[in-house]
Amino acid sequence: MKYHPEILKTLKKHYPQKGDMDLGSPADSLLATIMSARTTDAQVLKMFPSFRKKFPNWNTLAKAKVEDIASAMNTIGLYRNKAKSIKALSQKIITDHQGKVPNNMDELVALPGVGRKTASCVLSACYNKPAIAVDTHVFRIAHRLGWAKGKDVVKVEKELAELVPQKSWSHINRTFVHFGREICKPGKPLCYKCPIASYCAYPNKTLEP
Repeated sequence: MKYHPEILKTLKKHYPQKGDMDLGSPADSLLATIMSARTTDAQVLKMFPSFRKKFPNWNTLAKAKVEDIASAMNTIGLYRNKAKSIKALSQKIITDHQGKVPNNMDELVALPGVGRKTASCVLSACYNKPAIAVDTHVFRIAHRLGWAKGKDVVKVEKELAELVPQKSWSHINRTFVHFGREICKPGKPLCYKCPIASYCAYPNKTLEP
């Protein structure tokens, strides 16, 4: 595997915007990222303002009935399971963390409903800490670039961490998500429009529409 610094440098120029789930606060970003599992970011962002109006803080969520939390987010996938996790998470943040979202990986993944991807998103976006959030886009693109061979997200995260300089970790998810939606799509990527095609190891490039 070979790391080309120009790849992330180029993608940062093409996709300078912040991540969709970077909502300005650790609490909002954590909740939104949990909600985004098996759901589009657009769906989450559409319902999130009304959800937060109904449940503006951890206390309101901790005291709410699971059914009420679920009802407030019933336009997204797996909303019942997510509601259970969010209530339990809210209670744990209040009791174990004085109402503040933890700022380290170990404590974040100990929260109900929080995996390494969600934790990495929060650490990167809200606490400015180096972290690699491996979602479906990052997993797919890392393999196509030849940056990873692992068959699960944990192995891919480890491979990327060993290959990419730490200062660039936080740019991976932010740029790859937008790049994956627009160019390096599942199935048939639009290689003929790709700004980093010359650096890519993918053998089945599409050379025309």
